[in-house]
Parts: sequence; C-alpha cells; structure tokens
Amino acid sequence: MPITFALLFLSVLIAAGLAGAIPLAVAIFYSIASLVAMVVYGIDKSAARKQARRTPERTLHLLGLAGGWPGALVAQALFRHKTAKRSFRAMFWVTAIINCAALGALLLSARI
Repeated sequence: MPITFALLFLSVLIAAGLAGAIPLAVAIFYSIASLVAMVVYGIDKSAARKQARRTPERTLHLLGLAGGWPGALVAQALFRHKTAKRSFRAMFWVTAIINCAALGALLLSARI
C-alpha cells in the first residue's frame, strides 16, 4: 500500500507536468528528491546492518520535507527500514503533510 501511494503521487505529478497543468520542473524535482531519499535510506539500512555510522534521523526527515517523501516511503517498505520506531514514523508523516501543503500553496499561488 505505501509503495502504491507513493508511486501514484509521483505518477500524478509527472502526468500533470507533461500535460502542462503544473510546471514539469516540479515533477522532475520530486522524482529526483525521491530517488535521492531512496538511496540515502538504503545506505542507512546497510550501515545499520553493519553497525556502522548511521545517517541522522534529522537528515532523513529533511529529505522527506524537501520532497523526497515518496521515495522515502518506498524505501521504508522495500528495505523494512525505519518502520518500527513510532516517533520516526509520526515525524515522517508530519514532514510529508507539510511538504504536500507547501506544494499545494505553491501551485495555488502560481494560478492566481
């Protein structure tokens, strides 16, 4: 379900960008941010397994806040990473909601 939700969100953005409903740069930005977030989550999961230096949770949250939350959501599901800690999950969703609200405000202000 999380993977479907994230991919649907990105697909809608890409389709809207290609149709000219939103700037294509927005869709590209979210796609790149999501890819970066997935890679960073993967690196962090690998570090966790090796008991090596980890990526700070703040960095993971900032990636989500900056638009990488769809990729982070996919990475959480694929790597089974950062799914057990409730405080992390709660903050993850807060950052995703803030990001979506900011995107909505940006798109609305561009239409006026």
